[in-house]
Amino acid sequence: MAEALDRLDLKILDRLQIDASESSSEIAERVGLSQSPCWRRIQRLKEEGYIKAQVAVLDREKFGESMYIFAQLKMGRLSDEARESFIRAVEDIPEITEAYTLFGEMDVMLKVLAPSMAWYQNFTFRRLLRLPGVEDIRSTATLSEMKCTHRLPLPSAS
Repeated sequence: MAEALDRLDLKILDRLQIDASESSSEIAERVGLSQSPCWRRIQRLKEEGYIKAQVAVLDREKFGESMYIFAQLKMGRLSDEARESFIRAVEDIPEITEAYTLFGEMDVMLKVLAPSMAWYQNFTFRRLLRLPGVEDIRSTATLSEMKCTHRLPLPSAS
């Protein structure tokens, strides 16, 4: 059974969200622990699934011009097999960076990284409209990115 998170666990998790490349001794110093107990806590947090992965966040501007486009899909009725096929297809398209089911008029929202509007138009006709069950697409192109974070707001870790 997973232990309840205490103040030190929350501080450790917050530090990892800021910079997961810090060593356990650096994190320990920042949160007020010695290195060994801090390392053990980090290992427990991984084992219990609080830490899903440790990754590098890349600067997309270094790879050239791009924009995010949010595509909202209206879906037809799908069999269980067709739904699974749709999900696998979405997972296999690297330009789709996030996907959500929706409550409301539209059924699915995709976050697509597009190098240009012309590319996205082609992507819409050649990929999105060919996905199982897609009946309609409404797209919103972003002009600029005001905030982008993966950092979850945690209960007070102070």
